Amino acid sequence: MNILLLGPQGSGKGTQAKRISEEYGVPHIATGDMLRTAIEADTPLGRQLKPILDSGRLVSDELMIQLIRNRLEETDAAEGFVLDGFPRTWAQAQALDRMLREIGRDMDVVFELQTSDDVSTQRLLKRAEEESRADDTPEVIAERLATYHRETEPLVEHYRTSGNVVGIHADRSINEVFSEIQDALEQAAVR
Repeated sequence: MNILLLGPQGSGKGTQAKRISEEYGVPHIATGDMLRTAIEADTPLGRQLKPILDSGRLVSDELMIQLIRNRLEETDAAEGFVLDGFPRTWAQAQALDRMLREIGRDMDVVFELQTSDDVSTQRLLKRAEEESRADDTPEVIAERLATYHRETEPLVEHYRTSGNVVGIHADRSINEVFSEIQDALEQAAVR
């Protein structure tokens, strides 16, 4: 099953994607993790990406699509995947749709994790403290949330036209959110 998680930063996409990955045996493809790994490894790409990520801006679509395509071609993704952190713009959604068509895959379920900006901000500030993440400052969080509302939130309607968007109330506990996701996945499997 091919699953996409959309939602603002701090809505729990990464947490839920990891749970889905573990429970259903499909890889969690977290574009943010892939980018942070490149930065931590201090590769030429990582050095190019660091100032972009530190400022809250977006990485080029071409680079992201190539990273995702390469990951989907690995054998553990043959039965499905959980994509988290991409697409974030209309152009990225179109590029992702094209790439998936080229490799003969469809998006089976798109989860929209819905949470308020206040809850997202509180969660991200807590994460910054716990994980010592320099990219989670109040200013960068505010910029990321504004970018989400302006550029990513409209993608929900794009995916809604295919009839596979499921809204999830993500202000609740991790287990309550995951239970709702499991119910939706069971219904999708029956279709």
